[in-house]
Amino acid sequence: MRPARPTVLLTVVVLCASLVGCSSGAGPRAWAASVCAALAPWRAEIGTLTSRTQQQMTAATTPAQAKENLTRLFRGAESASEQARAGVERAGVPDVDNGERVATSFVASLGAMRDAYGRARTGIEALATSPSAEFYTKVSAVVDKLNTEYQQSSLDTSRLDSEDLKRAFDEVPECR
Repeated sequence: MRPARPTVLLTVVVLCASLVGCSSGAGPRAWAASVCAALAPWRAEIGTLTSRTQQQMTAATTPAQAKENLTRLFRGAESASEQARAGVERAGVPDVDNGERVATSFVASLGAMRDAYGRARTGIEALATSPSAEFYTKVSAVVDKLNTEYQQSSLDTSRLDSEDLKRAFDEVPECR
């Protein structure tokens, strides 16, 4: 038996590497798992920030304290949204029809949410805290605008074009 030639081995290695490099993306289940793994900390952080802010706002606070609490909330939500956006971007493109469009829409949605939180933070930071009635009226306007922008940019996995991705989001443990 003859030993394999180094050039044959090199050719096989190059061929294998090129085939791996040509794969178009992660399978639906792997992509959904990566996306949900990126979104889980974001959801948890938004929930924690919201809960903490609600507790602080129901306590007797001054407009200055409310402004500080809301600014902290929106800054944290903006940062968490950016981390989620980057995580979803790292998930790559799912190997399904229109996978590039799906991945781009997820990343864009999270970017829009991040930007909405950033605009809310900036809006709150710009408010004068007196007179207090006017402050709270303007806070309501900022929060209403945030809610509208947030709804417009929200992720809805039930409206995916790909049945494989819908099934993956319903089935993978990371998405439950």
